[in-house]
Amino acid sequence: MKNKIEVLQDKIKQAHAGGGAARIDSQHKKGKLTARERIHFLMDENSFEEIGMMVTHRSTDFGMESEKYLGDGVVTGYGNINGRLVYVFSQDFTVFGGSLSETHAEKICKIMDMAMKNGAPVIGLNDSGGARIQEGVVSLGGYADIFYKNVQASGVVPQLSAIMGPCAGGAVYSPAITDFILMVENTSYMFVTGPNVVKTVTHEEVSAEELGGASAHATKSGVTHFACANELDAIDHVRRLLSYMPQNCEEIPARLPYEATDENRAVLNDIMPQNANQPYDVRGIIAETADSESFLEVHAAYAENIVVGFARLAGRSIGIVANQPAYLAGVLDNHASAKAARFVRFCDCFNIPLLVFEDVPGFLPGTDQEWNGIINNGAKLLYAFSEATVPRITVITRKAYGGAYDVMNSKHIGADLNYAWPTAEIAVMGAKGAAEIIFKKEISTAEKPEEKWLEKEKLYSDTFANPYRAAERGFIDEVIEPAQTRNKLIKAFKMLENKVVNNPRKKHGNIPL
Repeated sequence: MKNKIEVLQDKIKQAHAGGGAARIDSQHKKGKLTARERIHFLMDENSFEEIGMMVTHRSTDFGMESEKYLGDGVVTGYGNINGRLVYVFSQDFTVFGGSLSETHAEKICKIMDMAMKNGAPVIGLNDSGGARIQEGVVSLGGYADIFYKNVQASGVVPQLSAIMGPCAGGAVYSPAITDFILMVENTSYMFVTGPNVVKTVTHEEVSAEELGGASAHATKSGVTHFACANELDAIDHVRRLLSYMPQNCEEIPARLPYEATDENRAVLNDIMPQNANQPYDVRGIIAETADSESFLEVHAAYAENIVVGFARLAGRSIGIVANQPAYLAGVLDNHASAKAARFVRFCDCFNIPLLVFEDVPGFLPGTDQEWNGIINNGAKLLYAFSEATVPRITVITRKAYGGAYDVMNSKHIGADLNYAWPTAEIAVMGAKGAAEIIFKKEISTAEKPEEKWLEKEKLYSDTFANPYRAAERGFIDEVIEPAQTRNKLIKAFKMLENKVVNNPRKKHGNIPL
């Protein structure tokens, strides 16, 4: 038995050595951790249990039969994060550049199957050169197997992807299907075709970082939700992000202990500028409404005219969607609509209640918006809110104009409760434009058109630019003092915690993608 145990221990050492000391040193010189080091920092201490340590590839072409490494370039298993069961795979760049082989893919698929059967999140730590060229179509088939599992798991268990190095070609589509992507600045990148191919086809000179680095995807494409300073920062983000989520679609997020205090926030009474056209940062409202320092913004640097993220309210996990008047006046455009729709659908998948702060002057006009599909993209957000069955509450802080009023979780598309501040303006359009249309003839024939226009503008504003007409109709449930917002929301979400919606029977809807 002793000899057999020694053989086992020797094999474990081989597996832990990855591609060898020289390649591990090379990884460290690039400012990157190894696959096992990443798992060490991610998981609770001594909780990780590895599965598939002894797996090796089956390829015999191009001399591959003489070069084998235990684990075949990916570490897979399960363990705990903050005491909760999770499944993880961590690609090992020191072994064949982390390239995906048939067996590498099988290991990932195995833990994804286990995650779905046992109802626990899946975390992928990606660091791979792509498909293993020596295996040809077999490695491509392995990618497709993973994509299929990602789709099967979507909406069943949370899926998080942390990009810790290269992720190129077909490899990008697995993270793209998952719920959240995190990237590391300067050491990770994602693209379908690399700089060399881009140069050959389009003659553009571009670096890997410019083309598909964390900053590019955080600001330009919106592919990544978080751009992290380093790998440890990315790992901390993963751990924090998970804390707002349940284990699976059948559970609700864990509620943190909370002691009730005075929930009034007097500062909110003075947060709104006197001039209705003056911008302000909606994050100030979020900070005063949510539990202290609990807001985790998602997609912070992308489509900044809308703010989305997770927070806690009296210990309860919620998702927040808020128009941002400090950027493009908070209008809805293509990117903002798609960003918010994606976030709303995630929250609905995993039983996370939704809170909407509305201050929207409408949809952004222009040929660029129309030609790039503002109709379809705006409809995505409308669809996402309409199909959501979680508790949904809207607070209109200022402007709620036109079709954007409908789209931003209005009573008409199924919101449970709609509050408005006294500063709310709910109308088809702004008073200036409305007066020009309604009183066009009267203004044009007046002795002093400018004075008449101002007179009619005030008339329209006094009539419609307030929350009371909507409240009379029941479209607004209550006009509230801003300072009472947090108190009202705590009580409302508690009242809604057992909400049940029975939708019409169907296979699935057809969201305008």
